Amino acid sequence: MSHTPRHFARLSDLSALVGQEIGLSDWLTVDQQRIDRFAQATEDHQWIHVDPVRAAAGPFGATVAHGFLTLSLLPPLFASGFRIDDIRMGINYGLNRVRFPAPVRVGSRLRGRFRLKAYEPLDGGAQLTVEVTIEIEGSDKPACVAESVSRRFV
Repeated sequence: MSHTPRHFARLSDLSALVGQEIGLSDWLTVDQQRIDRFAQATEDHQWIHVDPVRAAAGPFGATVAHGFLTLSLLPPLFASGFRIDDIRMGINYGLNRVRFPAPVRVGSRLRGRFRLKAYEPLDGGAQLTVEVTIEIEGSDKPACVAESVSRRFV
């Protein structure tokens, strides 16, 4: 079941929200098929990701998602977390900090929590620095905490 993302009519509406939570995404399930497709795309076939039998006896008791797979889920998490109507284009500008505090076991459900850290006006738009916490359903520790820097243009 999905929820309605937080809605902003204008990019400039975010300028007053620095330091505040601006969105919470839908839950997204990380299944073995997603992990296998990521392994194939990145050529990272380490057994903790792609060998369920061996991984069952390993340190996590099951296969786990690649950290970079978790990070690569930012676009769909952002999309279901909040919406800005007047954006015509957005680009990823980079990441300031990324950490993976807890493994994502196969079958886990993840969601993103977004807090605006900085809003910097640009010609035709703004640069947003958003602290993203990717939560694991039922876990006290997040899967990932990252500062995502993007440029949005109106």
